[in-house]
Amino acid sequence: MWTAEEIAQLCYEHYGTRLPKQGKPEPNREWTLLAAVVKIKSPADQTCDTPDKLVQVTKEVVSMGTGTKCIGQSKMRKSGDVLNDSHAEVIARRSFQRYLLHQLQLAVVLKEDSIFVPGTQRGLWKLRPDLFFVFFSSHTPCGDASIIPMLEFEDQPCSPVSRDWANNPLGEPSGNLETLENERKCEDFNSPVTKKMRLELGTPAREVTNSAAYHQGFGKQESGPVLPGVSSSDLTVEGLFADTRIASGGAKVIDVHRTGAKCVPGEVGDSGKPGAAYHQVGLLRVKPGRGDRTHSMSCSDKIARWNVLGCQGALLMHFLEEPIYLSAVIIGKCPYSQQAMQRALLGRCQNVSALPKGFGVQELKIQQSDLLFEQSRCAVQAKRADSPGRLVPCGAAISWCAVPEQPLDVTANGFPQGTTKKTVGTLQARSRISKVELFRSFQKLLSSIAEDKLPDSLRVRKLDTYQEYKEAASAYQEAWSTLRKQAFGCWIRNPPDYHQFK
Repeated sequence: MWTAEEIAQLCYEHYGTRLPKQGKPEPNREWTLLAAVVKIKSPADQTCDTPDKLVQVTKEVVSMGTGTKCIGQSKMRKSGDVLNDSHAEVIARRSFQRYLLHQLQLAVVLKEDSIFVPGTQRGLWKLRPDLFFVFFSSHTPCGDASIIPMLEFEDQPCSPVSRDWANNPLGEPSGNLETLENERKCEDFNSPVTKKMRLELGTPAREVTNSAAYHQGFGKQESGPVLPGVSSSDLTVEGLFADTRIASGGAKVIDVHRTGAKCVPGEVGDSGKPGAAYHQVGLLRVKPGRGDRTHSMSCSDKIARWNVLGCQGALLMHFLEEPIYLSAVIIGKCPYSQQAMQRALLGRCQNVSALPKGFGVQELKIQQSDLLFEQSRCAVQAKRADSPGRLVPCGAAISWCAVPEQPLDVTANGFPQGTTKKTVGTLQARSRISKVELFRSFQKLLSSIAEDKLPDSLRVRKLDTYQEYKEAASAYQEAWSTLRKQAFGCWIRNPPDYHQFK
């Protein structure tokens, strides 16, 4: 058996004991976000993909990421050596891909104990049946899942962001997750919403009893059935309530937690109306930039995509009989709505059909933990009291994964920390989870396998570039094409010339 609290505690302990000081926030001045992938192993004759079965399981963090930044499109590079998106969830997922590559190396080349066992087809592998993966994030994913109703009487977890911070770009063309999502409604310090938010951290959130409309709070939340119609891009947040201003139980909906993520071109767009009608829900969004628009889709969108295509990406599908899916997503203590999470991660894709063999929309478990990440913005803000200076997001991102060689990777602005303009373009200036480095690890795996042992997808024709290898994963590309046609038609894709490196 496992619980949301156990997963959160395991991740927080791992962060505190296994990650060094380098890349962590400066005490009382900076904050960050945390995400991780946890491997859960049950006895071979039982399954552990649900948290309510009384079975003995072992839990291990296999990848971890911190970060709040992403780079603008002008900073992107065609050589694949910069991290475009350094939000914690994305860093954790890329670190997980590095872990999967190592596990394939163990299985295919070294014949050692691995999470993979041989599949039924030549050259293909599959996950051991006694293993599952749970995703943890200390904060609600940016984008659609962060559009959360705010009730008149609810105590907010953080005091408002100052106007100075909201207007200060820190000299970087990048947005950060929590600040941008709250800055608009916090700029007017005399507004009713801001007054409601000027409350100390630690006040228990009042329990809200709801119909199928929504549920927000800081207690443990569990997923229920996906609501019909929540994927409609025509809805505003107000449209999700039976009455646009009164929630069941008589609580007045005065506003929403706003996301800084912008609607992608081609989507309906936000109404911009004051209060709870500000946002449209169910839309694809890009992460915000400061004067330089990004090409990075929101974390809500990316996790929804992983729930259909898997976390492994296109390259690794060459070696896998079926995708590597997450069984559950656990969120730490933060502003949270179970209904918004269901809508953003599951509801928008629930009707996708006709996917290739092995692919499918997963029944993802979604829960919230009561445990607060000690270096989140809310926690740091509560501790620092009247400390001078403003609270800012940590500029670094940390990647860690369970591999024997150089498991740690600390970056800033998409490059290893300490990179200078002179060293950009060298091997030393590449993150170990950058596209080009993961591709290099993939090629190393490829070169160590005899040609007659290669999977069919790698024997058809000679492949050279990163783009060619991705496109040759035909089942994955078919699934991705189907998902775009049926649910994510406006998804922003990088031009092919950004994937031509070797």
